[in-house]
Amino acid sequence: MFKPATKLMIALAVTVLLLTGCAKESTDENGNQKLYVYNWSYYTPDSVIEAFEEEYGVDVVLDYFASNEEMFAKLRASSQESGYDIIFPSADYVSIMMKLGMLEKLDLSKIPNSKYITEFALSKATYDPKMEYSVPYYLGASGIAVHTKYASNYEKSWNIFGDKRFKDRMVMMDDIREVLGAALVHLGYSVNTTNPAELERARKLVNEQWKPNLVKFDAESFAKGFASGEYFVSHGYAEAIFEEIPEEKWAEVDFFLPEEGGPLYLDSLCIPKGAPHYELALAFIDFIHRPDNYAQLLDRFHFPASVNIEADQYRTTIPFYTVEQLANYELKEDLGANLEMYNKAWETIRYVD
Repeated sequence: MFKPATKLMIALAVTVLLLTGCAKESTDENGNQKLYVYNWSYYTPDSVIEAFEEEYGVDVVLDYFASNEEMFAKLRASSQESGYDIIFPSADYVSIMMKLGMLEKLDLSKIPNSKYITEFALSKATYDPKMEYSVPYYLGASGIAVHTKYASNYEKSWNIFGDKRFKDRMVMMDDIREVLGAALVHLGYSVNTTNPAELERARKLVNEQWKPNLVKFDAESFAKGFASGEYFVSHGYAEAIFEEIPEEKWAEVDFFLPEEGGPLYLDSLCIPKGAPHYELALAFIDFIHRPDNYAQLLDRFHFPASVNIEADQYRTTIPFYTVEQLANYELKEDLGANLEMYNKAWETIRYVD
């Protein structure tokens, strides 16, 4: 179930835990209780965190991860004593962590705002449709950003990465499911296929037609590289791309979701097993989904209201893409033992020149 690099991540996580210990301080210097949150970068507005701290008289301590693998490895290495109260795993990792007993069961009676979760989101959360262990946070997809002053007359599909005109000016995410998922969809297959022949065709497409045109695969600085002009075409998340670009220059960027579809991600709010502040974590989840609070997420990142539709009435911005544009997108599922096929394919792409 690991990417090839994950063994190293686990070793690093173990080292960190041995050096620093698992225990976290439960209160700050003023005696306020602390809530430890392990989140993606660029993902929760500071205004919401600050409002929660003020309303509940707590101190929220934020740590960040760049991939599900990094988050998973750190929690596994901690032997369920990570000290975190809230984590934000994607759908396939929620499924994995549920099966491994790594998540606390949620008391939905203490999360009344969970009633605002859309049927669209719950229909995708087939691994936990009753929100027993996870409450959807955001449902979206990666897309493609193009600097229009450098590129024109391009194909609005994943195959833009096969366009030799932009050789050495393109980047794709360093993400096995996102990259292979894009190739599979472009070939007309499911992002969750377990057919070896289909996966092999996708591997060859990436290796032989897309990779030769890329500068690299990059999960952390694709947005900064695009904003600086290093890349003319970037695979990535809209919120990360536009975070790095001044708003007055947004018109120079064409961000699109290929109509052919692609991998869909559903990130959720979960409480890891052994969380020291369970009740406060439930309050945090409920606070996030209060419609006026959740609207700040929509405004801050220009997200569509794919998870909390009630919040749409409070928003003041136009989203970078719409819920309707996600119709052809397919949720990345837990592949179980079949993930090894993807790992082996990825090794020949990511780690072989």
